[in-house]
Amino acid sequence: MAEYRLSQVARKLNIGKNTILDFLKEKGHDVDANPNAKIPQDQYDMLARNFANSAHDKEEASELTIGGNIDDLIIKADNPTVKEKSEDERILIKDNVGGTDATPEKISAKTRIEAPKVVGKIELNEKKEESQKKEVIEGKADSLRGLKVLDKIDLPAEKPKPVASSDASQDRKKRPRKRIQSERPRPQGQGPRPLQGQGNNRRFDRRRFSPERKTEELSDKEIQDKIKATLAKLSSSSGSTASQRSKYRKDKRSAKAEAEEERQLQAQKASKTLKVAEFISASDLASLMDVTANDIITACMSIGIFVSINQRLDAETITVIADEFGYEVDFSESKEETEVVEVKDDADQLDERAPIVTIMGHVDHGKTSLLDYIRDAKVTEGEAGGITQHIGAYDVMTESGKRIAFLDTPGHEAFTAMRARGAKITDVAIIVIAADDSVMPQTKEAINHARVAGVSIVIAINKIDKSNAHPEKIKEDLSNINVLVEDWGGKYQCQHVSAKTGEGIDELLDKVLLEAELLELKANSKKAATGSVVEASLDKGRGYMSTIMVQAGTLKVGDILLAGSYFGKVKAMFDHRGHKVIEAGPSTPVQMLGLDGAPQAGDKFNVMESDREAREIATKREQLLREQSIRTKKHITLDEIGRRLAIGTFKELNIIIKGDVDGSIEALSDSLLKLPREEVQINILHKAVGQISESDVLLASVSDAVIVGFQVRPSAGARKLAEAEEIEIRLYSIIYDAINDVKDAMEGMLKPTSKEVITSSIEVREVFKISKIGTVAGCYVADGTVKRSNQVRLIRDGVVTYTGEIDQLKRFKDDVNEVKNGYECGLSIKNFNDVKIGDVIEGFEIEEVKRTL
Repeated sequence: MAEYRLSQVARKLNIGKNTILDFLKEKGHDVDANPNAKIPQDQYDMLARNFANSAHDKEEASELTIGGNIDDLIIKADNPTVKEKSEDERILIKDNVGGTDATPEKISAKTRIEAPKVVGKIELNEKKEESQKKEVIEGKADSLRGLKVLDKIDLPAEKPKPVASSDASQDRKKRPRKRIQSERPRPQGQGPRPLQGQGNNRRFDRRRFSPERKTEELSDKEIQDKIKATLAKLSSSSGSTASQRSKYRKDKRSAKAEAEEERQLQAQKASKTLKVAEFISASDLASLMDVTANDIITACMSIGIFVSINQRLDAETITVIADEFGYEVDFSESKEETEVVEVKDDADQLDERAPIVTIMGHVDHGKTSLLDYIRDAKVTEGEAGGITQHIGAYDVMTESGKRIAFLDTPGHEAFTAMRARGAKITDVAIIVIAADDSVMPQTKEAINHARVAGVSIVIAINKIDKSNAHPEKIKEDLSNINVLVEDWGGKYQCQHVSAKTGEGIDELLDKVLLEAELLELKANSKKAATGSVVEASLDKGRGYMSTIMVQAGTLKVGDILLAGSYFGKVKAMFDHRGHKVIEAGPSTPVQMLGLDGAPQAGDKFNVMESDREAREIATKREQLLREQSIRTKKHITLDEIGRRLAIGTFKELNIIIKGDVDGSIEALSDSLLKLPREEVQINILHKAVGQISESDVLLASVSDAVIVGFQVRPSAGARKLAEAEEIEIRLYSIIYDAINDVKDAMEGMLKPTSKEVITSSIEVREVFKISKIGTVAGCYVADGTVKRSNQVRLIRDGVVTYTGEIDQLKRFKDDVNEVKNGYECGLSIKNFNDVKIGDVIEGFEIEEVKRTL
């Protein structure tokens, strides 16, 4: 198949290379722009058919003869129409073309010779021949310098209809194109706008003169402003050129300074604006505002809110705290996008529900034992260390036939956040106090949590069966913190109980039900379920297990549930005894399977209509949490580098925490972050529920971290990998053991302090000067023991003269390592010989003392 070069095709068809490339590209053929690019025969045929007119025009031009007389020109044109003319008509043509019988005039090669082309090649009917000749004669009557404007014409009101390309080509050959002047008014003293070919090199733009072109109408104010600006420029132009340039530079500098000042104001305003999600922990909020977590906790306590480091704050609290520190808050997403709107229930839809009761108090005051007696179980015996370290939810039926939902919270000081959550979702709080003890700090904290949550309080004085029980002293201690029981004329109900014998427990439950009746607790059991997440854990065989408290509606197996940033279908539900349940009504605690992750304890849950809706909200919440974690990641600053350099021995302890439930992990991380961080900083790189996996070990290997496992164990692969990578894994079942070990590790990283210890006191009784050795002092050890490794201090007349090291220590002629009290010895001091009789040499050593936090 024949091929043609791109430049060759352009010459043959009388068209440009770009025209060829564009046409072939429209037809689906990509050709290189190189002039030597090859074009196949089929593409060439396509181009030849489409651009036949251009090729034909080139053939016509090639047949023209430049030069010669008009007779030769007409004969070579071989136009039968012209040959048939009479002699008079031929003379008339010759006169119009410019030729005579005399010497013929040469035609310039730059001149467009349109007449011969039209005359020689186009067949016209008899009616158009005369018109064609007239137009040709009129077009060549003038010198070939361009077009001459004859008159102005008005544009048509409607756009001309498009014509076919072939008709347009014929029309161009029929008559020369006429240019139309613009109708816009010209300034006085100027002629009409020059057209193309008459001194104006600017290309003619039809759109500028189109009647459909829309112009923007200026208001009167804009017109006046433009007039004032123009007058100001005219007045300024009357001055000298130098003053104009000076004023221009001054205005430019002023505008630049104003723009920079505006930019700085915007940057300063942005630096004082916090971009946060609605639920952010106190620790993250402190990082954003560059303050300590203790400052945030103090500010919260000043407004009556008790929070822990990792406790999440709501939007209102965040706004108030940020305002205290001079910051504005910009929430990343609106509540409508990440929150589920709950419909308010009508009064006729509400039914009576069971009360939710939380048992709170100090550690080892008998809270779980009391609950064990109530529900006839033995939970305490199975707990590590005999203390509760999880929040438990139980459903109890009393002897009177009334149902009560109980929440058992830990009493250890590390579980502040758990007690706060228990107080928020409860109706009545039972404060348990041991009769053989006193009102302890966690007791006061529990009372404060209940007061802030606005729930009713019932005091239970436990362990009254003991011989050293003194319940009246407990009531006195309560009165000191403004808690007056009914026996003392107050409003709080109080009951003496014994979790061991069961004394007073029925009366305690009656008082709890009485408080519930006063509250008139009601809920709509017909709607979709809502409630709170009490606890979350990871079961190796079943997946993520969430303990939830249904507060309203009815939760059924198969419902689509959304909790925090996780969602899923409810696969199965169990009560606190492990029995399967099909549905759970208001005030019912259940354990649920089906979520795709472990939600944070305290998260609200909702039943959604569709899986798609739940997934969209969960994804948005997850994005917010991810953005929040990125923003709250604190980067090191120059001030922090300076502080660490000033300390000189600053160190970091990286920790990875894995636990059985989310609440225990939160409590452990809270306690570790509360440890002093002046010289050793604790960084919790990762915390999650579930067993210790290989990915945790790899993370610890990369970051040089220690893995702390709370009531979990590493997998077989993780254990082997940890041994290979030499990663330390610490496993604990009691929370304060973990806290104490981490505290000891931090203390071990602290640089020990140096302490000087006086070991001996030596009297100089004789001085011997020996050549090549120096001065040797004959001494008597008056106190302590002098060792060869001790440093010594020479004291003369009560003033320290020299401090150095012992060079030689001898007894008679033998070198010894030490000389005890009451013995004589010979001693020389390294690099010092000015020893005199009566001097006192004091021996001492430097001991390193371990520092504590």
